[in-house]
Amino acid sequence: MKYGFIAKYRTIWPTRTMCRLLGVSSSGFYDWLGRPASAHERENAELLKAIKDSHEASDGTYGSPRVVRDLIDAGFTCSENRVARLMSAAGIKARHKRRRAPGQLDSPVHAIAPNLLDRQFEATGPNQKWAADFTYVWTGEGWLFVAVVLDLYSRRVVGWSMQPTMTAQLVMDALMMAIFRRGRPRAVLHHSDQGAQGGFNRSSQHPKSRRCLWDDPRGGWKN
Repeated sequence: MKYGFIAKYRTIWPTRTMCRLLGVSSSGFYDWLGRPASAHERENAELLKAIKDSHEASDGTYGSPRVVRDLIDAGFTCSENRVARLMSAAGIKARHKRRRAPGQLDSPVHAIAPNLLDRQFEATGPNQKWAADFTYVWTGEGWLFVAVVLDLYSRRVVGWSMQPTMTAQLVMDALMMAIFRRGRPRAVLHHSDQGAQGGFNRSSQHPKSRRCLWDDPRGGWKN
């Protein structure tokens, strides 16, 4: 294995230096280099090619246990230790699969309300401007969705909700908590992105009151 390493990288590093660092003689290396490959070396070369094919077919995610199963299915006779040793010498490592973030739900396209907030994130008093959003975090039991409503005056979270699934109820619960915790304000601009929750993205932002007034693009508010 040491001689094979030196032969592979002697175009990059000096041969004598590698021999000295690996504890082998340079004359022994050149004697080995002039000899034809042994049957065991030829088997290892063939096995390594099959290992690379299996590893690439798995998109780089297979380690030695799964690679061995592929090799056995292909007719090779080998142990997991041998495969692991060859993979280590060749620098082949299993790449961990990334946890896929939960996808968006398919929902019909809804009209987007005018951008009333227009990036004016300052407020002169509480319950004038609320901003809402949701995110997801990985837990030991899977993905957890969290929705929040933020009062832009105090930057306090005035409403929140958590659920194991992404639904319209998730964000509606956070909004209703904010409304009742803040004394059911008569008028407040509630701003959020369009989102992907079916039934909630009918408007990206809307003024709220005790009876949930919606923005009228023709001017003023209406029930």
